[in-house]
Amino acid sequence: MEQINRMSHQTKSTANAAEAAAMVRALELATRGPMTGANPQVGCVLLDSTGVILAEGWHEGSGTPHAEIVALDALKASGREATGVTAVVTLEPCAHTGKTGPCAQALIDAGVTRVVYAVSDPGQDSGGGAQTLHHAGIDVMGGLEEHAGHALIERWHTATGRGVPWVTLKWAMSWDGRAAANDGTSQWITGPGVREQVHLDRSAHDVIVVGTNTVLVDDPSLSARTPEGALAESQPMAVVIGEREIPVDAKVRSHPGGFLHHPSHDISGLLRKLFDQGIRSVYVEGGPTLASAFVAGDLVDEFHITVGPLLLGGGHTALTDVGVDSMSSARHLNLTSVTRVEDDVIVIARPTKEGH
Repeated sequence: MEQINRMSHQTKSTANAAEAAAMVRALELATRGPMTGANPQVGCVLLDSTGVILAEGWHEGSGTPHAEIVALDALKASGREATGVTAVVTLEPCAHTGKTGPCAQALIDAGVTRVVYAVSDPGQDSGGGAQTLHHAGIDVMGGLEEHAGHALIERWHTATGRGVPWVTLKWAMSWDGRAAANDGTSQWITGPGVREQVHLDRSAHDVIVVGTNTVLVDDPSLSARTPEGALAESQPMAVVIGEREIPVDAKVRSHPGGFLHHPSHDISGLLRKLFDQGIRSVYVEGGPTLASAFVAGDLVDEFHITVGPLLLGGGHTALTDVGVDSMSSARHLNLTSVTRVEDDVIVIARPTKEGH
């Protein structure tokens, strides 16, 4: 209901060609900001009354000026005023004061007369900017390139709307669904090409989560690395879940992105805790027990399943009990993509939404 009320503060006007082109540009600018962190990727373009671009901006990360402020500052630096300007922004301007001031009010104070945005802000505190702008007499239109805008910040948008991070669950398995051989060894089920992609996926998330057993058996570093072996610029924080103690000399304790031990099996509690710390995306790379717990708890937003061209047999299945007693209670997935990498396969899928 709250979302409907917010939408009612938009006008029923349509975007012109200049605004449509500016939104495409704003979406491009947004990608220059970081994918991870508590703030989304946002781009902003300021247009004059004839549709000419006057200034641009994008958000460079938590604690830095938002895209609208960057664009307004650039406009001011050029010697131009914002009176009569149209702001085209990928996300509804925020209406709250966090590490920076509210963008909606900044646009009002600057004299902007029209705001066009792609996606509504789902935040309980940050949302409502359209209403603030409307009450100030500014013409507001939302929903331009909404699909592209949502796709750009889907993880952040989903996490912000529900109060827990986006969860990506990854596991590697043989073609017969085994995560390890009978003796417990699992290096390597997939080849270097897939492992390179895994490191990219790690760097695209705020946190990487494993269980204590993974740390005790494999002593992984869990860092994100480039194909050349250097540390990637963006590092997730390493989180270990489980009640057993982590050795003082475990590699994960010196993780470049930081380390957290959650001495409990309460996964939902961990996710809420991480969200409160500004975490919006989680990459789960634990073993079958942890993976199965996330599946059983309906906590997975996207599956990254890597399959190596081998058969292992035995009992080390990739998943254990996930709460399925019969075919009628099977957990169905929608395939997003299937990619061959050398002789391996990467399958990306999402849980089938109820009713689909």
